[in-house]
Amino acid sequence: MPGASVSVLTAAPSPAEHRVGGIFDELHPALTPPAALFEAHRCLQCGGPYATAPCTLACPAGIDVPAFIAAIGRGDLTKAAVTIFAENLLGGTCSRVCPVEALCQSRCVLEHEGRRPVEIGLLQRHATDWALAQGIKFRTVAKPKTARVAVIGAGPAGMVCAGELAILGYRVTVYDAREDFGGLVRYAIAPYRQQREPLPQEARLIAELGVDFHLGFAVDRIERLRSIEAEADAVFLGVGLGDDIDVRYRGKELPGVLKSLAFIEAVKLGRVDHVGHRVAVIGDGNTAIDVAREALRLGAEEVTMIYRRTEAEMPAYQHEVEEAREEGVQFEWLANPIQFLGSDHLQAIECQHMRLGEPDTSGRRRPEPVPGSEFVLPVDTAILAMGQKPRVEFFAWIDGLILDDGLLKIDPATGQTTNPKYFSGGDAVNGGATVVEAVRAAKIAARGIDGYLRHRV
Repeated sequence: MPGASVSVLTAAPSPAEHRVGGIFDELHPALTPPAALFEAHRCLQCGGPYATAPCTLACPAGIDVPAFIAAIGRGDLTKAAVTIFAENLLGGTCSRVCPVEALCQSRCVLEHEGRRPVEIGLLQRHATDWALAQGIKFRTVAKPKTARVAVIGAGPAGMVCAGELAILGYRVTVYDAREDFGGLVRYAIAPYRQQREPLPQEARLIAELGVDFHLGFAVDRIERLRSIEAEADAVFLGVGLGDDIDVRYRGKELPGVLKSLAFIEAVKLGRVDHVGHRVAVIGDGNTAIDVAREALRLGAEEVTMIYRRTEAEMPAYQHEVEEAREEGVQFEWLANPIQFLGSDHLQAIECQHMRLGEPDTSGRRRPEPVPGSEFVLPVDTAILAMGQKPRVEFFAWIDGLILDDGLLKIDPATGQTTNPKYFSGGDAVNGGATVVEAVRAAKIAARGIDGYLRHRV
């Protein structure tokens, strides 16, 4: 949250800084114009009138990948950007944060022929960065309609849903408690992927479509929600998830024990310089990987990820795990923290070895403690990255909503919740996924809201 402080050590930088980039160095720098032209000409232009290209099929936003790459190859960056933004109003952001290695690039025919896949993400960035810098308008707005739509949350889902509804002619107002756009993209994605740009430019484009942004407006009281609800004909909930999950480990209040979201936000806002020599990250997802790799960039000499299952069960993207290992992150598999140890500051974590039993509800084998296998891991900092809490209390203010394990139940074809006036998409529904998945869900919800409002007329 803005203004939150994160207690860290201020040890001197370590040799780890020579293995990886600096805190704000990009993981994948932009292509030069000659490199982009060369890369575009590598594309085989798969697909056609009777068969969609595999890379396009793998894109949740539905971008015509061969078409925009062909435009780059012809030197027509405007056409390339128009093709991208036609399907994804956050095309510049997604070019930086999308796991293309697991999506479009994984389906590139070149890779299946044993060659390097086309750098689709970097080409998308090349086109969108150029076009955003030019201030080009990419979408036209339909004739204004009288219906009003409120969007709660200025994260990826909220921004895209608002923009798509404005394009359809609706009057849209977006409310967000923070003073900046982007939600977790802005505050909880590691800065080596994206610091802030190009969110301001994308937000400007969406505002120019007619969207009214009310930032710094927290819907933190039921009275505010009721006021928004009364003034809107439909409401989109782009509220995502809440804070980090609470843990019950003894000693969690010790200085040096941090939560992942607050940690990344503090790094991105320049409030963290160092994290000590030895860092432990407790978690198994992509956020945990981001935290571990960022700790190296902050100068940690040893970074260890503690996970109670094995690498085979880890939900983080495999390419991310491999990149983290190459950078120097170590993994303590089949281990689970018991308590944090220290007097005035964290000094160590007591852990216990685990073994895998029968599968649980997630389909993964359930970890079970191995009696007598306790061990102590000396650390200066521990970062908890074990997921986020759903916004159950907020949802309780809305009549008729049905939740499934704290997540909103919706009609997947329209994004409509069990309260007909409310729609949703993104992390509040899926429990935490990619930005491009939020884009896809927002587009579905915008069409669903349009259908709902047309039916009411």
